[in-house]
Amino acid sequence: MFTKSTCSAHAWLLSAFVWAIPAGVAHADVDHVAIIKNVQGRLEILRNGSSTAAAPGDQLFVSDQLKSSAGASAGVVFKDGTLLTVGPSTDIKLRDYAYEPKEAKYAFSLYLNKGSAIYSSGQISKLAPRVVKIDSPTASVGVRGTRFIITAE
Repeated sequence: MFTKSTCSAHAWLLSAFVWAIPAGVAHADVDHVAIIKNVQGRLEILRNGSSTAAAPGDQLFVSDQLKSSAGASAGVVFKDGTLLTVGPSTDIKLRDYAYEPKEAKYAFSLYLNKGSAIYSSGQISKLAPRVVKIDSPTASVGVRGTRFIITAE
């Protein structure tokens, strides 16, 4: 049986829960595209105007930007098995990503503003090599299933 005081308490709890949802699940309606496997030094994830320190197990989403400090590095694994090693003093943005084999929908696009990264292709480059694109201020790289280092000054 609910009394006036228990109803007020439940209403307060419900409103507190509802207000907490947006902060905790900014990407609940969108699947993550990659996971941070390891971090050495300081790596920041910039998302929706805020910055957080990256840690192993953190999920990455399209439009996330990664910034590493001097001497830092990180390993990122995408859902299709693509591996990305982020080097020191690097600024890289995940522009686009889709890996939906049942619908034959694939996309992979990164922008390396500065720094260095090692790319090792996964399933997307085997199934749809033309959709893999890595850009920098001075060059664009089209990937055809390989492993390489890219640097931008």
